[in-house]
Amino acid sequence: MPYILSIETSTTNCSVSLSNENKLIDYQEIDSPNYSHSENLHVFIDDLMKRNKLKFNELKACAISRGPGSYTGLRIGLSAAKGICFGLDIPLISISSLKVLANAVEFDGLIVSTMDARRDEVYSCVFDNKLNVICEEKPEVIDNSTYSDLALKNKLLIVGDGQIKCKKLIDNNENITYDPKILKPSSKYMFSIANEKFKRDDFEDLAYFEPKYLKEFRTN
Repeated sequence: MPYILSIETSTTNCSVSLSNENKLIDYQEIDSPNYSHSENLHVFIDDLMKRNKLKFNELKACAISRGPGSYTGLRIGLSAAKGICFGLDIPLISISSLKVLANAVEFDGLIVSTMDARRDEVYSCVFDNKLNVICEEKPEVIDNSTYSDLALKNKLLIVGDGQIKCKKLIDNNENITYDPKILKPSSKYMFSIANEKFKRDDFEDLAYFEPKYLKEFRTN
């Protein structure tokens, strides 16, 4: 049974989890506005392993959020993940932070994952209820008619911290709803995606893999 360690550091939420096949075993996280990843990430990983009486050589893969997200957070997370993968000779799995957000909800319609950017912009990606990508990841300016075309024939659920901006700027539409409980990606929603990628041998090249950052303006 493959034990997978998942690391999510694309936002201010420093989050790690352990899973076994398609089951979440345990997780630990803290959302700090001061980006506490450098202080907490390795401590969380060690605590998680000890609490569940696992040795590092029992891990079969490490999953990392690849962004979009904070330069600082993603670099710290990737450095930790690569260190574990190199040291244990195990594969690295990458998952879009926006897909992690979408995987946190069940919705009979389209899920719009958003991450706050600058001014009136968000980074977004649209998924169906099976997490197939309907609209690719992209930065976009939010105005009163954003997503109105999609909402003509679909019910939309907007998640992520970009929803605050969306709710403020987009005109009221009975087909567009929001989930204020889902604001930041969490590693506890990575395990099912990581497990599927593990079974497909869908791994990254450890030497060359780089995360996908938000624009240059979001560097911390």
